[in-house]
Amino acid sequence: MFNAFRTTLLLAALTALFMVVGYFIGGTSGMMLAFGFALITNFIGYWNSDKLVLRMQNAVPVERSRVPELYDMVDTLSRKAGIPTPAVYVINTDQPNAFATGRNPQNAAVAVSTGLLRHLDTREVAAVVAHELAHIRSRDTLTMTITATFAGAISALAQFGLFFGGGNNRDNPLGGMGALLMVFLAPVAAMVVQMAVSRTREYEADKDGAEISGDPLALASALEKIATLAGRHVNVAAERNPAMAHMYIINPLSGQRMDNLFSTHPDTGNRIMALRQLAGTMQVNDKGARLQPRRAPVTPGASRSGWRVPTVGRADEDGGQRGPWG
Repeated sequence: MFNAFRTTLLLAALTALFMVVGYFIGGTSGMMLAFGFALITNFIGYWNSDKLVLRMQNAVPVERSRVPELYDMVDTLSRKAGIPTPAVYVINTDQPNAFATGRNPQNAAVAVSTGLLRHLDTREVAAVVAHELAHIRSRDTLTMTITATFAGAISALAQFGLFFGGGNNRDNPLGGMGALLMVFLAPVAAMVVQMAVSRTREYEADKDGAEISGDPLALASALEKIATLAGRHVNVAAERNPAMAHMYIINPLSGQRMDNLFSTHPDTGNRIMALRQLAGTMQVNDKGARLQPRRAPVTPGASRSGWRVPTVGRADEDGGQRGPWG
């Protein structure tokens, strides 16, 4: 019920923002046109925004036969999270990153980059997948996907109005200056909405994902690696559609040093600190094993965390097999 209310409130806020942009570009008539545009965007955002996001991020579906280890991992963690197994997509970029999308757990997808499978070890990949499944379970994916769709549409609306001379409309309260202001202020306003949606939800997804995987320190290690490597590898699809950056587990936009006030993601150091504190509460070590096990001993060959993790991504430094992409 709360998530439905939150999504409805978000749609109302973004629709109002749409109408404000339309008003300052084309006056009353511009506001009404923007309202109609917002209704269409609402409809598309609810039913098809996940497909649009996946397409715009160049995510492609992969068959189980191609990456059986990744499929088994997603399936096992989904059962632990109590949700249907989502579709699995891969983004062909060397930047390690991941995101989830979908309007509900029954229509969800997890997308991981080829760089994530190359640069992270098995436990870290599992922890990242669990984080994304936590977003799906809490239905954050609908809210975040709709926000991404609206943010892009708001920026496009402002630029469209200026390009076609919306500022010359006599009904426009600020004339050409109003249209010009909207070109700069509308994307900022959309980014503020993104920040409000994303920053608090990332902390919750970190906590819930760590509980799903039972390995908070693996997620802390993954976040540290991703944050370090994200700036070294360009995610072309994300750079072309920056309005969707907040959907990733770490900001995918390279070469940008935004301070905490304007960042769509919480500070990575703070997230890592929170995960380390959670590990102490859960009494697990840096191998994902319980410090004070109370149940029967684990059988030989089984995972200490209670489930078997298939080999995905870089193996240990003993020269073992790496992931399916290298």
